[in-house]
Amino acid sequence: MKTPLRRTRGDLITTGVIAAIAAIALLVAFITAPIRQDTLTPAAEEIPNAGVLAIAPQALTEGAQLQDDSPSPRPLTVAGLIITYDKDSGTIKASTSSGEEKWTYTRKPELCGMAGAWDDVVAVYRTNIGCGDVVSIKATTGQYSHTRSAIAPDEVEIISSNDRVGYVAPTRTEIWRSDLVRTVEYGEVEAPQEPDFQPNAECSRTSALTRKEFYAVTEKCEDGSWLRMQKATPEDSRKPEIIKSVQISEGSYLVAIGEEAAAVYDPSTSTVSSFNKEGQELANTKVPQSDLLTDSPNGVAAPQVADLPHHMSYFDGDNLMLLDPGNLAVTTIFPDALGTGFGAGDRLLYPTPEGIAVANWDTKSIDRVIPVDRHGYTGPISISSAGATVVEKRGTDIAVLDLVQ
Repeated sequence: MKTPLRRTRGDLITTGVIAAIAAIALLVAFITAPIRQDTLTPAAEEIPNAGVLAIAPQALTEGAQLQDDSPSPRPLTVAGLIITYDKDSGTIKASTSSGEEKWTYTRKPELCGMAGAWDDVVAVYRTNIGCGDVVSIKATTGQYSHTRSAIAPDEVEIISSNDRVGYVAPTRTEIWRSDLVRTVEYGEVEAPQEPDFQPNAECSRTSALTRKEFYAVTEKCEDGSWLRMQKATPEDSRKPEIIKSVQISEGSYLVAIGEEAAAVYDPSTSTVSSFNKEGQELANTKVPQSDLLTDSPNGVAAPQVADLPHHMSYFDGDNLMLLDPGNLAVTTIFPDALGTGFGAGDRLLYPTPEGIAVANWDTKSIDRVIPVDRHGYTGPISISSAGATVVEKRGTDIAVLDLVQ
């Protein structure tokens, strides 16, 4: 007959010590977690979504003035609110178009970038794990939605669509769904459990864009430069599912993406070429010369892209390009643009040196230019809309342009 196992006094002491150490470790992790260093002051009550400008204005007048130190050249508007960042205090602020502050979120780590999706504000922070600490906040309430934390590169470009937010860096790129769960990682992995999961880890990523269930990446490898068209939701987020690889000219980078096709700009020929998921070329359009990849300090091209009601668009630094949403052929070029624009009713609004141009995308002509006094500012400008206003970003200044009644 076997003697039953008995716990000795030493066993109990050892168990107690291990449990105490584990509890202390958990307490330290809880207290020192980045999210514990935050200060969130939510909205007093839910804020109605003010939407965007529904019709092109006849005249504009300068209204509220805000400051925005965020890295993006474009103003961030989410659910009718203007989202800004104060670098000195580390505070993200949500304001109405009249300048009334509705909620704030303060955090000391450096901001890598922000985006808007799912009516959330998504903020990406640089900590001791790189730009991998992320928080999403519901725009209309100022309440936490989700958080994530994972090892990431120190320098990234934020990419976003209505369905995904993520980042791209030379070493890797990844995207997240609305709960901030990663759906794809592509490139170098810190500690790969399955070494065969990443097919092109040694390559250098040069751009990435996503839409719906489609994800496209350009990269430079030993055997040339490639456009990799992938699923945005593979069966395993650690194992990318590449639909098709298309060899492209060195230095080419993504400028637009649809649900079934992607477009790249080739600086060697100054053309925009689009390809469907089968790798077939759909269109090839001559455009003005530019090279955002050469001008990029981190080796990643990040053109300003914006969706219009009937077109995709991107800004190359000097020209605003409109693309057909089906085959992604460049249909219209506005050479006097200072940045991206947005659709108001059946018209395109975009910034010019004289003010806000009201353009007809069907006739490819400008109806009028609404004068705007920018008080001597001559740098890049991009615009968005919050409620019945035009929101301009001029460097680190935000100017709200109200409709003249």
